[in-house]
Amino acid sequence: MKNSARRLMFVPTTALLLGAALAGPAWAEEAPPPVPTAAQTDDPVVNTSPPEQPEENVTEVPADGVDEQPEVPASEAKPPLPGDVPAGVDCSPAHGVYIPTKQGRKYHRAVGPTNSNYNDSSRTAKSTFTSEVTGEVGVAVTGKLETSVGTLLARVKAKYEVSVSAKLTAKLGNSISVDTPAHKTTNATYGVWRIKHTGKSYWLHANCTTTPEHTVVSYSPWRVGWYLWES
Repeated sequence: MKNSARRLMFVPTTALLLGAALAGPAWAEEAPPPVPTAAQTDDPVVNTSPPEQPEENVTEVPADGVDEQPEVPASEAKPPLPGDVPAGVDCSPAHGVYIPTKQGRKYHRAVGPTNSNYNDSSRTAKSTFTSEVTGEVGVAVTGKLETSVGTLLARVKAKYEVSVSAKLTAKLGNSISVDTPAHKTTNATYGVWRIKHTGKSYWLHANCTTTPEHTVVSYSPWRVGWYLWES
């Protein structure tokens, strides 16, 4: 799937309101709104298509399930018997393993509805969008993870030096302003950017043998911000 985003723009959740909320199509204003005390400083990039969605059928992990450990395999429910562990080879206690192997692109998970503003004038006009709800976005995974999501996040942070979190909150009242060309519609969604990672997971037995590896794909919260596109 082609990623059409040219540059990502994130607005701090403490930004002041730049204008009235636009919940659905509306006429663009000819005059720009007054300059606020704490204004958007960088020009946001407007993309040419809606945000891409994960290609996999992912499962959203609830915030209270991040540190939950998966069920221990039946073969590891009891300590190994004498002789099960060769001399000098001991990986006890048995545990699940996750190893990240690839860092992918960033995907936007919207919180609340898509806002749109149509400019029916013959000149460029300013469109201002304001988030209408507060919502949390957590980690999403697909595949058999043999350890906790918290362990997955720790491994990803350590390998790629990226600040992913168990959850991030997109808050009500955050605003952004952007130019809308004549006879064009600017669309905006507010939410959380998540980074895709691919890894392998398996169970490490006390005698240092392992179960077959499973591919695990995860989407971890990275930044709160807007996704804008033009139509």
